[in-house]
This record gives sequence, structure tokens and C-alpha cells, in this order.
Amino acid sequence: MLVPGLLLALLLTGCADTRYYAQSVSGHLQLMQAARPIDDWLADAATPAAVKQRLALARDMRRFAVTELHLPDNASYQRYADLHRRHVVWNVVAAPEFSLTLKTWCFPVAGCVGYRGYFSEADAQAEAQAQRAAGLEASVYGVPAYSTLGWMNWLGGDPLLNTFIHYPDGEVARLLFHELSHQVVYVPDDTVFNESFATAVERLGGHLWLAQHASPQARQAYADFDARRQQFRALTRSTRDRLQQIYTADGLLTQGEKSQAAMKNAAMQDFKAAYAELKGRWGGYSGYDAWVAQANNAAFGAQAAYDELVPGFEALFVREGRDWPAFYDAVRQLAKRAKNERTQQLKQWAAEL
Repeated sequence: MLVPGLLLALLLTGCADTRYYAQSVSGHLQLMQAARPIDDWLADAATPAAVKQRLALARDMRRFAVTELHLPDNASYQRYADLHRRHVVWNVVAAPEFSLTLKTWCFPVAGCVGYRGYFSEADAQAEAQAQRAAGLEASVYGVPAYSTLGWMNWLGGDPLLNTFIHYPDGEVARLLFHELSHQVVYVPDDTVFNESFATAVERLGGHLWLAQHASPQARQAYADFDARRQQFRALTRSTRDRLQQIYTADGLLTQGEKSQAAMKNAAMQDFKAAYAELKGRWGGYSGYDAWVAQANNAAFGAQAAYDELVPGFEALFVREGRDWPAFYDAVRQLAKRAKNERTQQLKQWAAEL
């Protein structure tokens, strides 16, 4: 049992210290041990009706992922586990005071990633505090699911979890499609490429599933949910752009550190004021309050990984005739190119669309 644990630690964390390695192994093994096949849960009289309904729906989504999106047909998301907590792991991200570039943790196989995950929120908060003591800004956020990149399929695969199964229908579909896409293409040392590709698959596949299978009520509920998300992302994107401009080398040379700090503070205050206005238009919806409360360079930097190259991947999907296998093949070919080349190519395709 140590071999899969070691693989998991390498894939998700790359940390060599014993304590961190131990929590990664034990946390994932506990998750795997809690998982049972969906059919077992459906046949169990003790399973709440609401859970049975969500599991049946997720099973249909999993089948759609294979037949319509050509995502891997394997053991992943064929089982379910109730972890009795809100998040499966908590990620720590960190960045300098005047930069959106995330600190990275590196390891074999998966390369370097801009986060460090913990199965205990207390451990994650302790790591964040250590990063702050080292002079970095740090942020901790809960994660509803993670991918082992298909390496654990022989042990039953990544399971469905209570941490996301009760999300709105469209969001469950998108999350499943996102995590499965990591098993299609994964490039070591390029978090932005990997997450932007998965986000593109989730958006494109999610819209397709909603159009073909969701009820009118579910489509409307998701449209309302997604509208808020897009408005929030637009706000954070514009704030990231403003902060990036403040942090440029020219800004350092012409404004000086003190003025740079003042400009940063003004940008953050304007961001919070704009969010308060958005929240008012949403009728007081508070789903982003926690994120805004701890917003800093690390939080903005982490969010950028999921957004930056998505338009390029969406443009590539159109260029490939909206054909999923052709799209995946094109992404695999793109992944073979140098990091800066594939990034520039995606940005060019986005601009041309």
C-alpha cells in the first residue's frame, strides 16, 4: 500500500518531509477506504433519498462524459464517499508582496505546482502562517475535489464526494468534466496550461450537458449562478490587471516602493468596494465573501491559473471543428512545444477568434 501512497504524494505535493508525506498518504487512503460503488449506495436503504438522486444524476453525467465528450472511460467517479466535512483538501498558495507570481513546490512526475495541499485545515493554516513569517502573502482555500491523474484507477479511481455532489446540476457536471480532463492531458511544470485546459473542457462540456439534459428549472438556476460567477471573475480579472501593472519593473523604477504600496492598497480597496456593489445587485448573495475577505496577491495569482489561457483553448476547439477527439489531439501536440511557445500560440488563437 505504500506504492500508491508515494505516487499520490509525488503527484499532488512533491514534498519530501516526512510529516507532510504521511498526511498526504493517510488522507488519501482514508478517502479511498470510505468510498463504495454507486450501486451499493443506491441499494442501501440507509442512504438518504436526496443522496440517491444526486448519485444517479452524477452517474448519468459520467456516462455523458464518455459518450459525448470522449473523456476517459475508467474507474474514476464510479464510487462515492461521504467525508463528513465541507472540503476534501485545503490548498495553500503564497506570493511576494509586489507580485502575482505564486511560490511553487516541485516534485518528480508532476513537476512544479503553485500550491500545497493538506487534508487538515489546521495544517494548511499553519503552513500559510509559516509562509507569512517568511515574508510572503498567503491564502488558504478549500477544494471540493482533486485528480490523481488516473494513477489511482487500479485502486478504484477518484470517487464522487459529498463535498460537491449537492452543487447545482451544471456545477457538478462541470467539476466532473474538469477533473476527468486532467487524465487526458497533463504537462509537468505548467499549472496555467493544465488548469486552463481543464476549465475550457468543463465550460464547453457543461454547456452541452445543460442544453441536452437539464430541466428548464435547472438551466435557469445554473444561469443565475453562472452569471454571478462571470461578473465576479470579470471584477477579479480587472483587479489582477491593475495589480500587475502596479508591479511592473517600470512601476518599481518610477514610483518607488512606498508609492507602489499605496497604489496596491488603493486597488484592493476599490476591489472590495466594487464587490460590495455587486453583492447588492445580487440581493445579498454571500458566496464570495470568504474569498474577498482574504484576497491578496496569492489569492489573485491562484485564480489566474484557471482563467488566463481558457479563451485560447476555446478558440482551438472551434478551429478543430468542435470535434472532441481532434481537439484533444491538438492539445497533446501543443503540449509538446516549449512553454512560452504554447502560451503565445493560445493567446494568438484567442485574439483571432
